[in-house]
Amino acid sequence: MEKTEKKKKAGKGAAASVKGFFKGLKSEFKKIIWPDKQSLGRQTAAVIIISILLCVVIRLLDIAMQYGIGFLETMIQ
Repeated sequence: MEKTEKKKKAGKGAAASVKGFFKGLKSEFKKIIWPDKQSLGRQTAAVIIISILLCVVIRLLDIAMQYGIGFLETMIQ
């Protein structure tokens, strides 16, 4: 008899903690300050431009390293 009572209490605690979690989640989402369209557009453009620039820099470094390694290989032989 005690086991069934413990199971019922454990079940209620788990359901209450899940409800509490979603209640807290909802209250945290209300605190978020969402950006307006103009700000979102500027930030998106900045991310895209920086990503492209970083891609170009990495590619240039890759080409330079390939050239350097190729040069070293010819010097060794």
